[in-house]
Amino acid sequence: MTDGFWRDAAEVARARLAAGHLDRRSLLAALAVLPAGGALAQGAGSGPKPRELVLANWGGDAVKAMEEAIARPFEKDHGVPVAIDSSGPSLAKIRAMVEARRVTWDVCDSGAGTSFILGEGGFAEPMDYSIIDRTRIPEAFALPFCTGMAGYSTIIAWDRQKLGEGPGNWAEFWDRRRFPGKRTMRKTMHAVLEAALMADGVPPEKVYPLDVERAFRKVREIKDDVIWWSAGADSQQLLRTGEVTAGAIWSTRARLVGEDTQGRIAYRWEQGIVHPAVWVVPKGPPAGRDWAMRLVNSTLIPERQVILLKALGTGPANPAAAPLVPAELRPHNPMDPENLAKQVMTDEPWYAKNYTAVYERFTDLITG
Repeated sequence: MTDGFWRDAAEVARARLAAGHLDRRSLLAALAVLPAGGALAQGAGSGPKPRELVLANWGGDAVKAMEEAIARPFEKDHGVPVAIDSSGPSLAKIRAMVEARRVTWDVCDSGAGTSFILGEGGFAEPMDYSIIDRTRIPEAFALPFCTGMAGYSTIIAWDRQKLGEGPGNWAEFWDRRRFPGKRTMRKTMHAVLEAALMADGVPPEKVYPLDVERAFRKVREIKDDVIWWSAGADSQQLLRTGEVTAGAIWSTRARLVGEDTQGRIAYRWEQGIVHPAVWVVPKGPPAGRDWAMRLVNSTLIPERQVILLKALGTGPANPAAAPLVPAELRPHNPMDPENLAKQVMTDEPWYAKNYTAVYERFTDLITG
């Protein structure tokens, strides 16, 4: 689910910078948090220092900023350079590196679902929670082959000019008579199946394990009125231009389009689906697994997660960050206790077990 999410988050930050909603200092500070912030946490890695650490991300304009805001400070703290590889750490690339025994990445921007495939195939290190402090994050973010350092949500966003106070839950989102117009949803079963079940009357606390057949029947009711998005920017654009009146979009994009439209596009947290934004460590990282794990652990420092919220809209996974969040940011924080209480935490292990069997059927459903 979160494959490339940080790439989209970086695009959001650049858009907010261009629109004047974010200053460059805050942008650089946020980028510093992503892979190497908090490098002093838990001390230095065990054993001899590696020659360097390599972070794999998805490139773009953030590379130069990461070199300035991440690599240099980390080297100053530990005497270990951090190189940024922007070629994109896809599942296929990670697997090919491990198979060839030529791993060049230490920590990768990946997805929770991808981590299970990699880990169960022997292509990713099990996360070491003797180094990574799992008490700093929700249990749902402390996964066997990845660690979530931030949260974001799939939520209901809508056009106030066309729908007034808008749909208050997924049942109302499905109701095109009361709330007319096209919808937009991500072209994936993640969050769509959960939304469908809640629209069909399943209480949020009983969504998992997903009743796939019931969810499919509900998706079938709405699919012809849905414009399916693949890129986060597309979901934002569809709402901005009025091509759709409501959408199931990422909270980071909802915040941005709300700012861009001076509040014409609004969103709410009720029945949102919370996803972890995660880091994965490939099997046999060149800097050594302990250094890679400590790098992951360094991203859990609450003060730095608040910086990330300010710039990108991703919520601090560490509950200790909540009291540090400025009052004006709390309504935009998916991990704020008040907002979190209205939402459902995604069950990534369910997807790991069922994804292959359900994916093709879902794709056939929405394209048929």
